[in-house]
Amino acid sequence: MYPEADNLAGMSKILVSVAWPYANGPRHIGHVAGFGVPSDVFARYQRMKGNDVLMVSGTDEHGTPILVEAEAEGVSAQEIADRYNRVIVNDLCKLGLSYDLFTRTTTGNHEQVVQELFKQCLDNGYIYKGTQKVAISPSTGRTLPDRYIEGTCPICGYEGARGDQCDNCGHELDPDELLNPRSKINGETPRFEESEHFFLDLPALAEANEAWLKTRQGWRTNVLNFSLGLFREVKPRAITRDIDWGIPVPVDGWIDNPSKKLYVWFDAVIGYLSASIEWARRQGRPEAWRDWWNDPQSLGYYFMGKDNITFHSQIWPSELLAYNGQGSKGGQPGEFGELNLPEQVVASEFMTMEGKKFSSSRGIVIYVKDILERYQVDAVRYYISVAGPESSDSDFTWAEFVRHNNEELAASWGNLVNRVANLLNKNFGSIPPVNEAKLDERDRALLDQSRAAFDTVGGLIDRQRQKAALGEAMALVGDINKYISATEPWKIKDDPERLAAVLVTGAQAVSDANHLLAPFLPHSAQRVFEALGGQGVFSPLPRVEEVEDLDKPGFQYPIITGDYRLGETVHPWKSEPLTTGAPVPKPSPIFAKIPKEAVQEELDRFQAELDERQAKAQARYEAEQAKLQS
Repeated sequence: MYPEADNLAGMSKILVSVAWPYANGPRHIGHVAGFGVPSDVFARYQRMKGNDVLMVSGTDEHGTPILVEAEAEGVSAQEIADRYNRVIVNDLCKLGLSYDLFTRTTTGNHEQVVQELFKQCLDNGYIYKGTQKVAISPSTGRTLPDRYIEGTCPICGYEGARGDQCDNCGHELDPDELLNPRSKINGETPRFEESEHFFLDLPALAEANEAWLKTRQGWRTNVLNFSLGLFREVKPRAITRDIDWGIPVPVDGWIDNPSKKLYVWFDAVIGYLSASIEWARRQGRPEAWRDWWNDPQSLGYYFMGKDNITFHSQIWPSELLAYNGQGSKGGQPGEFGELNLPEQVVASEFMTMEGKKFSSSRGIVIYVKDILERYQVDAVRYYISVAGPESSDSDFTWAEFVRHNNEELAASWGNLVNRVANLLNKNFGSIPPVNEAKLDERDRALLDQSRAAFDTVGGLIDRQRQKAALGEAMALVGDINKYISATEPWKIKDDPERLAAVLVTGAQAVSDANHLLAPFLPHSAQRVFEALGGQGVFSPLPRVEEVEDLDKPGFQYPIITGDYRLGETVHPWKSEPLTTGAPVPKPSPIFAKIPKEAVQEELDRFQAELDERQAKAQARYEAEQAKLQS
């Protein structure tokens, strides 16, 4: 039925590359709706299929947002990166994102990998030295990093475009291209001066990059169309900046220059490779990463929000092509060998909040930490999955969050699990044996339906249609509820064999549904498994570990990792027969209903926090203006 699923069935190595969040503040729901939950659903599903998954990411710590925050607080960039790296690690772990390694870009390993790619791209002729205009603050004489500058996008007319990219249309920009540019620090108009930099020769890589894009199948239409549109006009991009926070440029005369560093968008995407290498080193198998990067049969899937498409369908593939020596200038791979290009770039659209664009600086935000403190984690994951911005923009509303939790998770799914487990506990105390002769047409039809759902739901996840996949799984939940209501097991008093047949049929279908829902709801999946007599780990969860940098003694940081591999016959992506005789304990509720009053409470809290943030922002602005005038 789904050829894509059939093609994937024979694959053994799946790389799940997840966009790197900036370490300049906590992550909010809009962020994890784009890169977090969708990537984890896909990774968990692939592991249940028996594939060998490597899921990697980390905090992006060399961006100018780090400098903006550090300057605002009067601390070092490293202090900001250290603080928010830890916050983000804890939040993403609590969300249940099953990273094999979530690391950071300030590691010694990452620096070495980035410098290796730079040097080989330089040797192959795809990096060259030139000049470009840089922004200077007239009042201080200091260089203004790209993201310190805002103005009007020359392409789409968006008035809040940044000096490196327009978040509205997604195109890369240079600061001097902005219309009416202004400094984010004090509002002044910058002046522009020529400065020497290294450039990535995108035009020399464009033909190979575009040819690769035209071979892509299964991509979301909007992602592929946008990616191909990037090649209507291609120009070289500077990959260094006049900045003191970043990776040293590995060239004589530049390596020790404190004011010239590799720019963040060149180094951050290399993190997928460097994280894979760090993972292998920490496993004690330093070459193991090659199974996902050098084997052309291995498939790499990249998950992000749509504002990152450019970097994953043009910049990163161009860097890989340059390193491999596959552009118009030829060349050869470096010590890492020929590296795989992405199989698929999976980009989500934007999520708004109560009709407003998420903005931490403006107080329009729901931080991951805050929502997980007040609500069940799988309720959050479910809402992101069922109402997230998969292929079009979506809006987070508290009313819909509460409705989905109460009507679907608590009333439909959670109540079903409790009804079946309670009837089994009350009547048998365990999973009873079933006399096949007691199964009727309704029983067999339900079991056939639940078994068939694995192909349907799996095929949809394979094609990055997670909303539809979740819808199919919940449709099965609805049909199991109808089956229980129709068979009325609580009325079967004088035929224990028929009662056993009905309850085990219902329980088996519930178990099948739990398998289908496990990638979406990993925390509750473990509880459902145990409610039906399951023993051991059904749904592995990540953990945080404190580690020391492999190359910089004394540099310690937290990582997310975990043991996610499932046995060959343990919890696969197919129906698993329940264990006859397994004790079924008295159940407890899987999901809690959220009081309807919570909607207004959250709206009131949001407005109060918004007012407070705006008052503080106004005070800061007035103080900066007074300082500038004095």
